[in-house]
Amino acid sequence: MELLTYTIKEEKGRIDKVLTDVFSQFSRSQIQSWLKNDRVTVNGDITRANYKVKSGDSIEIDRPEPVVIEAKAQDIPLDIIYEDDEVMVINKPQGMVVHPSAGHPDGTLVNALMNHSDHLSTINDVIRPGIVHRIDKDTSGLLMVAKNNDAHLFLADQLKEKKALRKYVALVHGVIPHEKGTITAPIGRSKENRQKQAVVKDGKPAVTHFTVLERFEEFTLVECQLETGRTHQIRVHMDFIGFPIAGDPLYGPKKTLKGNGQFLHAQTLGFVHPKTEGLLTFTSDIPEVFKETLENLRQNH
Repeated sequence: MELLTYTIKEEKGRIDKVLTDVFSQFSRSQIQSWLKNDRVTVNGDITRANYKVKSGDSIEIDRPEPVVIEAKAQDIPLDIIYEDDEVMVINKPQGMVVHPSAGHPDGTLVNALMNHSDHLSTINDVIRPGIVHRIDKDTSGLLMVAKNNDAHLFLADQLKEKKALRKYVALVHGVIPHEKGTITAPIGRSKENRQKQAVVKDGKPAVTHFTVLERFEEFTLVECQLETGRTHQIRVHMDFIGFPIAGDPLYGPKKTLKGNGQFLHAQTLGFVHPKTEGLLTFTSDIPEVFKETLENLRQNH
């Protein structure tokens, strides 16, 4: 166990929100769990999430030991678009998490990759072998995977230098009036909801280019090209300009179209090969539920 202590100075409001701001290394859900399980005391008394803190309050958190997460090989099917001794390109299905975490200890892309190959880069850490970049659980599409550390560094450098090609197809709410646009707005963690990212003044630079592909009565199909790769970047940027991605449980209106999460697909991936230095470009079809939704919109339109 680890004992965390803090004395309230000028902070005001609910204790769960205050502690999330004070101990920013922990998520709000973690802190709420500790409150629920009687691990937080104020002036020696167990408290609850809705307690309003007062100046001088002495807070103690009896933090449990963190759970050690291990990535283990699991026999999970992989949609392999390309593979050689250096790299793999995987078409990740919607609903699959990229690597293990506290909330998703197994059943991830990493578990499947470890079952498929003994040769994966080890640069990131033990729970992310081979993973050069990520896409969200409910975003489908193409990912590059490194099979050794030299390849990993080579690919990661292309992402850092904005030389890799990453194009997504997204269905968004609203009818975008112009054909093309570029969103340049810094992204960081939301001050109101720690599960979300947001456009914030002190965020990291983020640039998304978009092109309208098709318009419907209440929706627009767009192609988005990433210049940077911030967490939830396309989802945050499209919401920021007033056209949130359909089906997005965090940033969009609730239950507007039947699906399994946001209608966002990483369709095109291009990079220079680590060994041959030739340019490789790959594309993948949108998922069936995405296709069916577009057909329904076309018929209604």
